[in-house]
Amino acid sequence: MFKRVFLFLITNLAIIVVLSLVIMIVENIFGIKVTSYVWWGYLGLFIFALIFGFGWSFISLAISKWMAKRAYWVKVISINDYYDLNSKQKIVFDVVKDLAQRNNIYMPEVGFYNSKDPNAFATWASKNSSLVAVSSGLLELMDKDAIEWVIGHEMAHILNWDMVTMTLLQWVLNTFVIFISRVLAWIVDNFLNGDREQSWWNSWAYMWLSILFEIVFWILASMITMWFSRHREFRADAWSAQFVWKNKMIAWLEALKRMQKYASSDNSELATMKISTKWKHWLMALFSSHPDLDDRINALRELKI
Repeated sequence: MFKRVFLFLITNLAIIVVLSLVIMIVENIFGIKVTSYVWWGYLGLFIFALIFGFGWSFISLAISKWMAKRAYWVKVISINDYYDLNSKQKIVFDVVKDLAQRNNIYMPEVGFYNSKDPNAFATWASKNSSLVAVSSGLLELMDKDAIEWVIGHEMAHILNWDMVTMTLLQWVLNTFVIFISRVLAWIVDNFLNGDREQSWWNSWAYMWLSILFEIVFWILASMITMWFSRHREFRADAWSAQFVWKNKMIAWLEALKRMQKYASSDNSELATMKISTKWKHWLMALFSSHPDLDDRINALRELKI
């Protein structure tokens, strides 16, 4: 956990430094004041929101594979390691290789990590530079058919560019959250304090109002992001059902419901890639990256293949 927090802090610090350099370049080349303060211009504020919205989304995407390997101690294996793998690990490698060849992409890296959670995730900057990682808990609890379904599901995310589309959506949402929050903070601040010349020294109310509005709009934006995430999980299930008989998938989703008692309460940055999720209250469902297992089972039952 300490390592993950450290990586998170270092990564975000690096992003801030990089984006600050980008802002400096934009200001010096185009002569536009890029700022988080409304009173220096809406254009400058919007460019600020675009840069930070883009930066956090796409830099995070670009380093996602690197982060995943280090956060989860993922051991990446190659063809040279194939004969040292156990039978279930070979299934993972073979399915990834087969689906990559069928769909004319470079084979993703295949890795394994130690965790009791029966989970797998895929992460990438492009579908020709991706990673599929599988936990030891999943291999222990699932048989050949179930492993094939899970890997098919994760490969569907790669082949459908799900992480890229999620990043684009997040960029748009981040941009508008930053921009609208500051505009509303400016309006409320002026209403409360009247028009006056703004400066670094009398902008505290504006700053705190911006933070408050960002929190509110970030919560609303998260609902939209998670709705799209749940939508892509249904699509990935449907795609995987073309590779694995859907009745076997249904049987294993039923089994996965029983396996949830083994899942930990770890809420990591890669939670959006997990196979299963647990929630009981309807409000929590709005912030879930994965649909309820019963909904996934019903969707598969209605799927015509």
